[in-house]
Amino acid sequence: MTSSMTKSGSNEGAATGTSDAPAFRIGRYEFRSRLIIGTGKYASFEENLACAEASGAEMVTVALRRVNFDAQKGPRLLDVIKPDRFTILPNTAGCYTAEDAVTTAQLGRELLGTDLVKLEVIGDERTLFPDVPATLEAAKILIADGFTVLPYITDDPVACQRLAAMGCPAVMPLAAPIGSGMGIRNPANLRIILETVEVPVIVDAGVGTASDAAIAMELGATALLMNTAIAQAKDPIKMAIAMRMAVEAGRLAYEAGRMPKRLYASASSPLDGTASF
Repeated sequence: MTSSMTKSGSNEGAATGTSDAPAFRIGRYEFRSRLIIGTGKYASFEENLACAEASGAEMVTVALRRVNFDAQKGPRLLDVIKPDRFTILPNTAGCYTAEDAVTTAQLGRELLGTDLVKLEVIGDERTLFPDVPATLEAAKILIADGFTVLPYITDDPVACQRLAAMGCPAVMPLAAPIGSGMGIRNPANLRIILETVEVPVIVDAGVGTASDAAIAMELGATALLMNTAIAQAKDPIKMAIAMRMAVEAGRLAYEAGRMPKRLYASASSPLDGTASF
């Protein structure tokens, strides 16, 4: 596992522009790609790898409670999505209490040798919305234990502010319920989070297609994490490419600064004869 350095390989240059400078940092980790993908719901590990490569992702997230680490039990994801090629972000998906999430994160550190964890503490089985108090509790414990905690959280500006103040090097507010594909449901809240939290904001969950990704990036999101939108597309590899391009285009548009919206028309060419050619 590398730290303070980006991975080398086919995903180089996937972030905005061609500079070798990192696009963003999470603690001691640096990344050029602003797209993070998951490792569930794919037809095969090989398809997952092909999509990871096509997306330009440098980091992939792995559900610790749902992945096989024992070679005697059959094929293993990490034999295909290899830690020497991608930064592995273990997650605590499937945990419903702070205690379970902390125990699962500690197990992931032992198995994978990483301090990174995507913290998920689910509060509602139907919506899979996070339990905010339990997430805050687990984050506090894990940070004290030396983890680099990336919390999956609601699009609640106050919760995001508290997690950042606690020491989380990034926050991961949802765009919509996990796997829903509904896109950015509450852009106003995301804008508040982006304006009030001084750590990277990684939009997580609910993105369905490339236009959703572009909108999130145009709002100023640092990065996106997605799984179902790619894995469940009719052509996952094409969707992975589309998402990479949308993330890059959305970030470029954000950095460029859009023109102001106007209620009435404004002529494209001056009417006083001062146009230059």
